Order: sequence, then C-alpha cells, then structure tokens
Amino acid sequence: MREADFVAALKNSGARVFIVGGWVRDQLRGVKAHDKDYLVVGIEEQRFAALFPMAEKVGKSFPVYLVAIDGKKSEVAFARKERKIGSGYCGFSVEYDSSVTLEEDLYRRDTTINSLAMELPEKKIHDLYGGAEDIRRGIIRAISKHFCEDPVRALRAARQAAEFGYTIDDETYSLMAACREELAAEPAERLLGELRRALLSPKPSQFFRCLNRAGLLAITFPELFALIGKTQPTAFHPEGDAFEHTMLVVDKVAEQTDSVLARFAGLVHDLGKGTTPKEMEPHHYGHEERGLAVITDWNKRMTLPKDWLQAGAFVIAEHMRAPLIRKEAKIVDLLLKVDRSNLSWPEFRAVIMADHQSLPDYLQRGEAYVEKMKQVSGRDCPANYTGKKIGEWIRAEQLKIYRSIVVRSDSVD
Repeated sequence: MREADFVAALKNSGARVFIVGGWVRDQLRGVKAHDKDYLVVGIEEQRFAALFPMAEKVGKSFPVYLVAIDGKKSEVAFARKERKIGSGYCGFSVEYDSSVTLEEDLYRRDTTINSLAMELPEKKIHDLYGGAEDIRRGIIRAISKHFCEDPVRALRAARQAAEFGYTIDDETYSLMAACREELAAEPAERLLGELRRALLSPKPSQFFRCLNRAGLLAITFPELFALIGKTQPTAFHPEGDAFEHTMLVVDKVAEQTDSVLARFAGLVHDLGKGTTPKEMEPHHYGHEERGLAVITDWNKRMTLPKDWLQAGAFVIAEHMRAPLIRKEAKIVDLLLKVDRSNLSWPEFRAVIMADHQSLPDYLQRGEAYVEKMKQVSGRDCPANYTGKKIGEWIRAEQLKIYRSIVVRSDSVD
C-alpha cells in the first residue's frame, strides 16, 4: 500500500499519523534517512486492526504492527505513556489508548534529537523539546529526569555521541550516572546491542570515553576500564596509557574498515595489559596470554558473539609477533594461521597496521603467498610417504614456495 493511502485511511477514521524518531532526526541532520517508524494517535487498537487486517502484530508489552507501506514492512506503534513501577527496562506500566497525546508519547523518549515527529500528510515537524536546535548545536540532551528510568538509555546517549560526533550536556551526564545501579543488572544482550552499534560508528572511542566520564565504564565494560592508568613505554606509546592506546587503535581500525569484527578485535587486542602487575609496568610481558584469560572471562560474564570471540582471541594471541617475525618457517606458519582464522586479510591487516603503524611485506601480500602455498597437496608427495611424513613434506614444499616468491619479488624490486 502507498503511504498516502495508509495515511488517508487513518485520517478518515479520525486518527493522526506521524513519522517519528531517527528518520526525522536524520532528515534534519541532512543525511540519508532509512526506515520509517510511524506513530498513530487517536485510534483504538481494534479499529486499527480492522482497517489493516494484513498487518502483523509484533509488540508484547504494547502493540506494534508491521505494515507493508511503499514496498517495505514498517513499524507502526500507538502513542503511549509509561509509568515506572519496577527496575530495568521491563519495569513499566504502559498506557496506549486513543486518549494518549503526541506530547505524552514524545515526552517518554530518551533524548531531544529522538523526540521529533513529522505529521502526515502535511509533513509538519513537531519539535516540542528543542531537538532541532540540539541537532544544530551537536548536543545529546535528555528530555527529562525520566531518562534514567531505562538504564540502557545511558549507553544509547554515549552511542549517539559516537555515531553523530555530538557532545553530551552536563545534566544528561548526571542522569547517565544515576543509571549505574540498575545498569549493572541489565541483560547482557542489551549492552551488546549498544556495543555493536557503537563499534560501527565513525569514532567508537567516544562511546567508551562518554561512559567513563559518566562513571559507567567500570560496570559495563570492566575489561576496558582496567586499562586506564596502565603505563606503557613512552618510546613506543607516546599517546599514553593502555586505555588511550586502545582507543587510538579502535578508531584507526574504524578509519580503515567498516567490519565490526575487525573493530572488536582492535578493541580487545591489548586486554591483557589491564592485569599486568604494577611492579612490571611500564612493560607488559606475557600480556597476550593474560589477554586470552580476560576475554574468556568477559565471555563468561556476557556471552559474546562467537565470531567476535574467535577474532578477538586470534588477534590477542598474534598481534605482537605478527609484524616482527624474521624466520621464514614461522612466517609461513603465521600466514596459514591468518588464512584459517575468521578474519579476512584486510581485517587482520587493519588491526595490525593500527597497532604497529606499519606492515611487513609478508602481511601486505599475505593472500598471494597463501594462494600459492595452498596449491600443495598431499596427493603430490612421494608415494612411499605416510602419516606424519606427508605433513612434513607439505610444510617443506610450502616453505620452498614462500622462499621462491620472496626471491622473485626481491629481484624484481
């Protein structure tokens, strides 16, 4: 159905129709807006369902319908107001009858830039809480003290700051800090959802910096908080402590790739430095092994996506030696390890480049080396070779291939 027909059917039934949230915000930001979310005011659910019998109801605590509009399934919600009756995001009493106004619905939202509505068909913008001005000034600002009633809004504000390059106002920081106790009890999947979106932002470090300023990093991502104050040799890390280095690396990875896998790997590559004994600093001998223990514990506390865990563990284990190996046999082993990992070559290179600021030839051209080495097959080995000898022969042949490619490329250079 066309949007015009959807709107006309509701208007003829006495309802008002709005586009709300991110689509309106992005229109005012001057960036490409994506999925539209609709809000209807002044109509009962039964009447709506009768008007659109093909709509799919998906909401649980309050009704949300999926309606095919202009070729896309769009969310349509009823204006609602909420009252805090318990802890966490489930601790709300929700009202959504036809008497709930647009003003009441927008007031319950998190930040002013998300409280904008465009009324259809007139396309009139309703900006009741100063969202357009906050967009112009680049500010994340809570609508009211009710912000902290859903503790994950604190992460959402930090993530919006990272996504849009905005700053958070002081009063909102205070409200974020007030979320601390309830946030510690939130389901891990809600925190991971915000982490994923933050990692996909242009500057992921801003998310973690905002959480730390609000006093929330220690309870949401203690593995990263532990890096703060962990000194490093200034000759190699003039940027400062292990936390500052990690923030620098994750932002550099973000500049090179949109891959959330690579960005997460960059984020966790030095986790082991958070457990370095104070007397060892500024050195962090063995932080790779300790880092594997930290990410294992993180996964126990908050089950990480399996591909994140695998990529993170691989980079933790290999990031120090990967660009520094000199022995050809070890280079061959590393190249084949990278090829077997769940990181692509560009993803792995992005992390190593961000961490070390340079790449050796064997990493720059790793795919070409591996492609040639993988052509070696046990079917080609001498007929009398069996068992372990076949593997030894394959590795020897792969090493020969690597050496031959390096020699040829050196002669061409």
